[in-house]
Amino acid sequence: MAYATTGDIAAGYRTLTADETAKAERLIEEASIIIDAIAPDADAEAKQVVVCNMVRRAIGAGEGIPLGATQGTISAGGYSQSWSASSGTGELYLSKLDKKLLRVGNRIGVALPYKNEVSGV
Repeated sequence: MAYATTGDIAAGYRTLTADETAKAERLIEEASIIIDAIAPDADAEAKQVVVCNMVRRAIGAGEGIPLGATQGTISAGGYSQSWSASSGTGELYLSKLDKKLLRVGNRIGVALPYKNEVSGV
């Protein structure tokens, strides 16, 4: 089940090209599967927001510029400019905020692998 549409991805973001729309459709399905595996009981609105976040990060800012780029390389007329990406390169992943929205995350120390009969813990 897809939790977002390409219209959701473009809304408040930017107009997607035809290639980006096709890519977004595939990524929406993949992101939805990832969310179902990690947080099947999360709110529908949270799932939609997280799918949009994941797909927007994977698609990038457009025109070959990855979302989150801090530096890049462009050369013209003897001048050049460089940039590097601060995040991944097109993969789907959950950020810390995404995990908070889905109410999942690092749960170290929440459950013990045994029950202590003396303390009841």
